[in-house]
Amino acid sequence: MSQSSIRWEKDADNIVVLTMDDPNQSANTMNALYQKSMGETVDRLIAEKNDIAGVILTSAKKTFFAGGDLRLLIQATAEDAPKLAAELKEMHRQLRGLETLGKPVVAAMNGTALGGGLEIALACHHRVAIGGTKAEFGLPEVSLGLLPGGGGLTRVTRMLGIQNALMSVLMQGPRMKAEKAQSTGLIDELATDADDMLAKARAWIKANPNAQQPWDKSGYKMPGGTPSTPALAMNLPAFPANLRKQTKNANYPAPKAIMSAVVEGAQVSFDNALTIESRYFIKLATGKQAKNQIKAFFFDLQKINGGGSRPSKDTYPVWKAKKVGILGAGMMGQGIAYVSAMVGIEVVLLDQTVEAAERGKAYTKGLLDKRVSKGRMAADKAEATLALISTTDSHTDLAGCDIVVEAVFEDRAVKAKATELSEANALPDFLMCSNTSTLPITGLAKASKKPENFIGLHFFSPVDKMPLVEIIRGDETSDAALAKAFDFVLQIRKTPIVVNDSRGFFTSRVFGTFIMEGMAMVGEGYHPVSIEQAAAQAGMPVGPLAITDEVSLDLGRKVRVQTEKDLAAEGKTLPDHPANAISDRMMDEFGRFGKKAGKGFYDYPEGGKKVIWPGLIETFTKADKVAIDESEFEELQARFLYRQAIESARCFEEGVLTSVADANIGSVFGIGMAPWTGGVLQYINYVGLPEFVARADAFAAKFGDRFTPPQLLRDMAASGKTFE
Repeated sequence: MSQSSIRWEKDADNIVVLTMDDPNQSANTMNALYQKSMGETVDRLIAEKNDIAGVILTSAKKTFFAGGDLRLLIQATAEDAPKLAAELKEMHRQLRGLETLGKPVVAAMNGTALGGGLEIALACHHRVAIGGTKAEFGLPEVSLGLLPGGGGLTRVTRMLGIQNALMSVLMQGPRMKAEKAQSTGLIDELATDADDMLAKARAWIKANPNAQQPWDKSGYKMPGGTPSTPALAMNLPAFPANLRKQTKNANYPAPKAIMSAVVEGAQVSFDNALTIESRYFIKLATGKQAKNQIKAFFFDLQKINGGGSRPSKDTYPVWKAKKVGILGAGMMGQGIAYVSAMVGIEVVLLDQTVEAAERGKAYTKGLLDKRVSKGRMAADKAEATLALISTTDSHTDLAGCDIVVEAVFEDRAVKAKATELSEANALPDFLMCSNTSTLPITGLAKASKKPENFIGLHFFSPVDKMPLVEIIRGDETSDAALAKAFDFVLQIRKTPIVVNDSRGFFTSRVFGTFIMEGMAMVGEGYHPVSIEQAAAQAGMPVGPLAITDEVSLDLGRKVRVQTEKDLAAEGKTLPDHPANAISDRMMDEFGRFGKKAGKGFYDYPEGGKKVIWPGLIETFTKADKVAIDESEFEELQARFLYRQAIESARCFEEGVLTSVADANIGSVFGIGMAPWTGGVLQYINYVGLPEFVARADAFAAKFGDRFTPPQLLRDMAASGKTFE
């Protein structure tokens, strides 16, 4: 008997329970064995349907179904299109066979059903899931540069209607808990546990012996109408306009394909809609952008969260922080306090005065109150979470802390004092962490009596929203300390990347190239709107001039001056950058320091939206740069991406970065590198090493040495290697 991933059991009521249980994997995926097993199972159901009262489809794994096999999909090329088309056609045959069986079919979802897993469930007539768990449901393919190709797009459109399908499920690809999925319409019924789930499934089958999908019933009408319905037709032209606004016209083919497939598919029969869906899916799956996003947001992220950069768990078992001391209750400290308390860690929030610490605690209260008001948290749970944070102005209250995070001013003396006082009061072997964004950790650790326990934890603002933490290992940081830091970041539900010590580390160093390139373009005479638009259409979330205002120009100069002093002490000099002259003129000649001063590259009228400062155009913009052609605009976009990628390659060459996954995820989650690129090093793969080096050399000849590719890239281009 051939191997199968689906078990068949028929009970006394003639209800067949199909249990998906791949014998070769910890999760069920749409691999070759599943495709064969489901095909055989559906054929058997059709052959024996006269002896069947109904079907329950469930899983023996922790998850219901994990979706498509991305290991195979990431390798797909244009030459594989016919094979993909045949596989999709067979998948559609199987799921159509299931839903047109003439017998009630229920999906009993015992765990997560995302992507292909939910597509299977959507082909059932009724969906039951266990409520109150961490299980997630949704069609998140858009985040991987894809669309649901197993019939999910077509089915959810006919279930919910065009507008609801696009806005609630497909365009953003949200992952929903069972309760949210039920309110959205993806799940029909919630159960308390596995037994209740199966009981509800059996009861529904008995109550609905002639179940059909709505779209297979005579007289079916799509909710909200089709594109020919006058009310919907009147609103349809706004859909692509809103999409362009959301994506800023950047390089994101998946949302465009989803919208097209939904609207086109809604105008034809169900089976023809599946064909349309398949064609769009194949075009995306064989394209380069999807490979970028699959590598970054599945494989790279999986590697990081799986501990790819963590010392071995065999040597250093998983550790959990019990009490964290946070020095500084400002913007960063208050955010760290919130995310720590949210996972049940006791927090000591310390500032120069108790009043200042209380203001920091109030930040957590505000966020908790918002969660309660939106029904996302019970009031008593919020109260208990807030109670985990104690405020103080005395370092003696750090007693019992097994980890301390200092988030004080970027001043070596202030940070050294914070380290000294922490070591005098916290637990003997506590983990000392600095939230510095630029100062080398090895130097800061000199203030510690135990530099092996000193490490950098670079958070991003706002801490409650930003998913990344950059862990910086100093020269003397031990493996034990690194393991603890890694575990703490996962404990507070953030994504950790690990880098070695250097000036600016990885994220700050690379982020600096983006904003400085924008200022360099101002100096070259480009119109500021062209600069900001080029960054947006390259895929960056905020333009370089706007973000420079947010950071403030004077902070940038302080970092530059400190770096010049540090390098001078080492007998080195900081190479000049054309951005420096622009920054200095903005401050010294025009008194414009950024948003906090109310004026920078933008004006900030009270109660109004920010606008480009007219004097910026009058002072710097050249007449021949006001209107630029498409090729010159594309060059501006490329410069933003190339500068970040080149600097990242230098970090890799210097050993600051040791993991491609850390580089890619760190750049997207930490500094907003265009997600469609898959991250800074994947972008180089996307362009192609030889092509990237050639264009970087051309940029270096035209704009300066900052574009000169490191030898590492030249060697990789010559040998045919890529960043893996």
